[in-house]
Amino acid sequence: MWALVESGSITKFINSPKGLVIGDVRYSRKIFQLWSKSELEAKGIYEVEMDNSKRKSEEWYINTNVTYAFGSGKVTGSYGDATAKAHADTLFTAQDETDGLGTEGEVKDRGLKYNLIQTIKKQAAGILQDTDWYIVRKADAGTAVPSSITNHRAAVRTKAAEQETAITNASDTPALETLYTYTKQEDGSVTRPLGELPTLES
Repeated sequence: MWALVESGSITKFINSPKGLVIGDVRYSRKIFQLWSKSELEAKGIYEVEMDNSKRKSEEWYINTNVTYAFGSGKVTGSYGDATAKAHADTLFTAQDETDGLGTEGEVKDRGLKYNLIQTIKKQAAGILQDTDWYIVRKADAGTAVPSSITNHRAAVRTKAAEQETAITNASDTPALETLYTYTKQEDGSVTRPLGELPTLES
């Protein structure tokens, strides 16, 4: 993306190469391919440089809209301070109830913790579903379930419970993000504090 700067101020944004009029002169879109950076800037056309230093993962934060500024011979787009998404559920207040929006104390909006725990429950259920047929077979035909299967199913439930507890105990959104952040270990493996649900070895 480019910005047109006239008299020291940004007057137009150019998302893709196109013809444009600067002053009384019409320029072809080809100038964006044929002209050098300095030639474009001499006409007030600057490629926008993004400053992402304050931009955070949208899984955990709400980023501000980008603001653009011209200074020191360049156009910069930058984010303001990001706001962490609510990690806990938001409840209806007494005023909400008075205003007819909901019942005081009931859930108004679900927080990250609830949604993350629901995801773990679904993932665990999906893994267990792959071996449910052993349980059905035992119920129907009395065929014993192999110990490797019962151990696996127990391990899935145990790990899922551990993950849910870790999420519940996270004090804020940055703590939740840390649980899910993968880092490289000394042995070359990549792991996260939350760990992974067990998979059945074939």
